[in-house]
Amino acid sequence: MGLKKFRPITPGQRFKTVSDFSEITTDKPEKSLLRPLKKTGGRDNQGHVSSWHRGGGHKRRYRVIDFRRDKRGITARVATIEYDPNRSARIALLVYADGEKRYILAPLGLKVNQTLVAGPDADIQVGNSLPLMRIPLGTVVHNLELVPGKGGQVARGAGAAATLVAKEGNYAQVKMPSGEVRIFHGDCYCTIGQVGNLDHENIVIGKAGRSRWLGRRGHVRGVAMNPVDHPMGGGEGRSSGGRHPTTPWGKPTKGLKTRKRKKSDKLIVRRRGKK
Repeated sequence: MGLKKFRPITPGQRFKTVSDFSEITTDKPEKSLLRPLKKTGGRDNQGHVSSWHRGGGHKRRYRVIDFRRDKRGITARVATIEYDPNRSARIALLVYADGEKRYILAPLGLKVNQTLVAGPDADIQVGNSLPLMRIPLGTVVHNLELVPGKGGQVARGAGAAATLVAKEGNYAQVKMPSGEVRIFHGDCYCTIGQVGNLDHENIVIGKAGRSRWLGRRGHVRGVAMNPVDHPMGGGEGRSSGGRHPTTPWGKPTKGLKTRKRKKSDKLIVRRRGKK
């Protein structure tokens, strides 16, 4: 696991870096766990653009990931570690003792032929899945459920990890990757360890075309537009907008708090960013 750099024989290769894929063991995914993936181009069901700057990109197929880890008490062997075009993390193919195959997120340090298991009596070992109440304080975890039985939703990206910091009664306090401390029910399952592929955040795209391969289209600044197109457009010569930054519809875009009140706010012990 590392990055590969290039000699600057073209402008696009001068600062470009790519993963060396040294941890990948096969380039052929498990066919039974592949699904077709339809492109939206950022359009909603009315055909209107609801997410800007999306479109094009390489064709992909979805890999069905087992976020629930609900096959409890049955051992599984790690068969392969593979690339997934739909996420920043790597994925691992598990082959269970009864022959079933499932993909999981590959944690840091997971090796081929390693044996994993999910359940309340599993060992505290990287890749095993347990409920929070069965995990010692200070343990680093990922793929953490917000609601028991729903499947992991927290700490799933490359390099992400949460830390179990306290337990009281049927609940546990977890420090999220953002620094926020949040209360979870003790029956919420999570996976031991940190998500792998740590160098993902250090990858340099290098050229505009590579962003297009990922399905990301160009982004035009508001101050470069005409007044009819954006509140910050127009002006004689190059202008800085002349007002606080806004969206194309005139709403403040930097610093305005947009979070609505939620019932789950009471589960937040400490907000992110606060010391």
